[in-house]
Amino acid sequence: MRRGLLKEHATLLTFVSRTGDVLAVLCAGLLAYWLRFGHFSLTAPYRTALLVGGLASLLIFPLFGIYRSWRGQGDFTQLRVVSLAVISVFLFLLTVGTLTKTNTIFSRQWFLSWLLMTWSLLALFRLAIYQALKAMRRRGWNHRRVLLIGTGELGQEVLQRLHDAPEAGLEVVGCLSAGTSPCQGSIPLLGTLTRVAEEVQERSIDEVWIALPLRAEDQVREVLHHLRHSTVTIRFVPDIFGYRLLNQSVTEIAGIPLFNLSDTPMVGLNRLIKALEDRLLALLILVLISPLALLIAIGVKGSSPGPILFKQLRHGWDGRPIKIYKFRTMKVHRESGSTVTQASRHDDRVTPFGRFLRRTSLDELPQFFNVLQGRMSVVGPRPHAIAHNERYKEEIDAYMLRHKVKPGITGWAQVNGWRGETDTVEKMRKRVEYDLYYIEHWSLWFDLYIILLTLVRGFIHKNAY
Repeated sequence: MRRGLLKEHATLLTFVSRTGDVLAVLCAGLLAYWLRFGHFSLTAPYRTALLVGGLASLLIFPLFGIYRSWRGQGDFTQLRVVSLAVISVFLFLLTVGTLTKTNTIFSRQWFLSWLLMTWSLLALFRLAIYQALKAMRRRGWNHRRVLLIGTGELGQEVLQRLHDAPEAGLEVVGCLSAGTSPCQGSIPLLGTLTRVAEEVQERSIDEVWIALPLRAEDQVREVLHHLRHSTVTIRFVPDIFGYRLLNQSVTEIAGIPLFNLSDTPMVGLNRLIKALEDRLLALLILVLISPLALLIAIGVKGSSPGPILFKQLRHGWDGRPIKIYKFRTMKVHRESGSTVTQASRHDDRVTPFGRFLRRTSLDELPQFFNVLQGRMSVVGPRPHAIAHNERYKEEIDAYMLRHKVKPGITGWAQVNGWRGETDTVEKMRKRVEYDLYYIEHWSLWFDLYIILLTLVRGFIHKNAY
């Protein structure tokens, strides 16, 4: 198998992939019909529904970038995009059915089975193909030949990352440099930047990667000038590896290309999914825990004089102040000035009943009302007292990036043991590290996984006091 076989037939393969997706939608609908009714003799409404579903997938799937190159990206990323695309198609079908008042004609069991089978077929097929492609690339097939411009720290970082990801199928055949610094390992230094056009032609280069520091503006212009007659793909590697970035991406505003160095994942469809997840879960949980909440309220009232709920201002999404609720666990007291003292292991301010609530995390239950209000999420970084934010944002550089999403009742840091008192900067730094990992890797499935871990590992923890 020649290295360029898939590239040469990319148009044909894309056509086959799109056709296969439509057939998968239709076959899933037929199989769901057989499972529901025991035969394949579809009535006219079901035939129409399958036709509309196939056409919808043909139009909607490309909007999610399903057919772009997934070279070098993770399985989970592709699976997430496929899931969103399939859900969008079936939401479209539901909308059409509602507008035409035909939803009652169809079996709900059939519709749900159709959705699940479509997702299963598409997800399994793509994961199988992707794994096969990665295996091919590890064996040297279906590679892209890359010429790297730059041998400095940025160039060495690029070489190391590509070396560590053979499944990406990106083969650096050589480097060009304005100086005499060597490339990494056995990759040859082919000369200076003036050689770029000749090397692209002689070595059948697929992509030129410019890995020069931002200050090397003149050298970048020189490379682009030498390649002005070439149709090779040119990519610029921004010199940002030394920064703490969050959901970095590229966008365009008013025709100006921009690098997003720090951005929230809660935009567009993600924001809608997160909002639905929060409201539905919060409403369900509040209904289930209402008898328990009533008993806790009685216990708090009888434990010491004072209100049932403790209310405190904390920072929410984008750092805006929000008021959060908890069951009161301490005796009523006053802090000196703006100081907020964290609860310690043998804190005499905590009532015996309050200690039980804190130990079992039951004091957090009123925060589901905060979720319904839209101030918090079920899953997200835990909100800290404003006084603590003012302290730690000066000591931990990326601290305030935690507020790129809504604060949560449980979070990735908490299920990994980083909860309770943060009496050292290092403890807080570890919590922030886990919070930022959550924000950068957010997905509905990640949220559900954290909720599952919260249930499995329990609410009781040695650091909760």
